[in-house]
Amino acid sequence: MITATDEKFSYKIKIKESDIDEYCHVNNVVYLRWVQEVSMAQWYEVTSPELRALYALVIVRHEIDYFSPAILSDEIIAYSWAGGYQGAKFERHVQLCQARTGKVIAEAKTTWCLLDAKKLRPKRIEQDVLAILY
Repeated sequence: MITATDEKFSYKIKIKESDIDEYCHVNNVVYLRWVQEVSMAQWYEVTSPELRALYALVIVRHEIDYFSPAILSDEIIAYSWAGGYQGAKFERHVQLCQARTGKVIAEAKTTWCLLDAKKLRPKRIEQDVLAILY
């Protein structure tokens, strides 16, 4: 797998009451939703509508480590950056931090697969996408 750049994308997250579970902290499933949200926000930030008409993305693997709970009054900043890539797959790293303290509350590595948007079949990552992701 080829390794990637250190450029990071940041994304602010506001915790909603519906994100909170019976233990009064953000439910683990919500963290995964945030990982997907920040990754897709970055994709939309760096791609044109024309490029998105050619390619689609699907997740094929999530790895997430939880370090500290988030609560309703927290504000979260998510940082995302590209990892390695091979063929049609590439890694996206996400770090979720408390905005006030900078404390890392969770980290994730997600493997995405690039698809041909019309055929919905895996598509090798070519230079047009590499130039944007890396």
